[in-house]
Amino acid sequence: MKKLVLLGGGYGNMRLLLRLLPNNLPLDTEITLIDRAPFHSLKTEFYALAAGTSTDKEVRVAFPEHDRLKKVYGEVVRVDRDEKVVYLEDGHVVEYDDLVIGLGCEDKYHGVPGAAENTYSIQTIAKSRSTFEKLCGLAPGSTVAIVGAGLSGIELASELRESRADLNIKLFDRSQRILRDFPEKLSNYIKSWFEKHDVEVIAQSNITRVEPNLLYNHDQVIEADAIVWTAGVQPVKIVREMEVEKDKFDRPIVTQYFNLPSDEHIYVIGDCASSELPPTAQLAEEQAERVVKVLKMRWSGGTLPETMPDIKLKGFMGSLGKKQGFVYLADTTVTGRIARLMKSGLLWMYKYQNHNS
Repeated sequence: MKKLVLLGGGYGNMRLLLRLLPNNLPLDTEITLIDRAPFHSLKTEFYALAAGTSTDKEVRVAFPEHDRLKKVYGEVVRVDRDEKVVYLEDGHVVEYDDLVIGLGCEDKYHGVPGAAENTYSIQTIAKSRSTFEKLCGLAPGSTVAIVGAGLSGIELASELRESRADLNIKLFDRSQRILRDFPEKLSNYIKSWFEKHDVEVIAQSNITRVEPNLLYNHDQVIEADAIVWTAGVQPVKIVREMEVEKDKFDRPIVTQYFNLPSDEHIYVIGDCASSELPPTAQLAEEQAERVVKVLKMRWSGGTLPETMPDIKLKGFMGSLGKKQGFVYLADTTVTGRIARLMKSGLLWMYKYQNHNS
């Protein structure tokens, strides 16, 4: 049997499974999915898990069941491209003919001393659980500092406000205004929500050092009972250490077919693949759609198209607690209750689609 091995059960590889199973897989091919957890985690919802407004079960989706899908659970430590094998931490060795690396990303600390040791994270389900325990166990009136006002920081701050009305929440933003690359209408809506709900946004911040319960912003020292880092991501360590050509963010460079230029049997998708577009679940899924087409053509001995169509992202959605939200779609901004319903609907559709695969 030919072996297609998928590293990581994230959004990209879930889309691959959805498209290849049950009947798009050649009869001589089987799939092995390797992940550290026995379920797919909805990473876009980890902020709600950390804030205590969603349960662990609500942010998980079961992997599909199929005769030719084998699941292996463990931590990937190395890919040997010469031998075409993947090594796991427990000594397990998995052979592959084609490999899709979708291992995602981890926090990037930008060389800030003490940031890695003294902050909480929402990058993995396990880390989000620890963050939940810390945040929801804080004494009344405690101060929570959230470093980074991108989508994750905004959603965590607003959801935490809904969960714990008694906490002092400070959100540190490097820019002059929130989501500075998007229309001012969107920034103003989010800013006014934070003002109304008493979340302090500290603009033009520059965190230079983190100590236990202390944050250094420029020359100012700020006390906090918990510090959560949401200020940037990088590929996971195993991908950063791969001896392949990478971009300035340490992400492997891929061809338009999403394989390594030096190896057409290794594909990289999602947050750990080089791309001009921002890392999102939507991007990982679109990349997976293209990898499915390429795999099917290569398996059947077909000729690949000279140029693959560009990926165009539809926009993004964010929530401000469970009742309000914002959507930026086709250069149009939608805010308020309708935007929140759109986001909830999308999540429901995603769960339904993957539950029935």
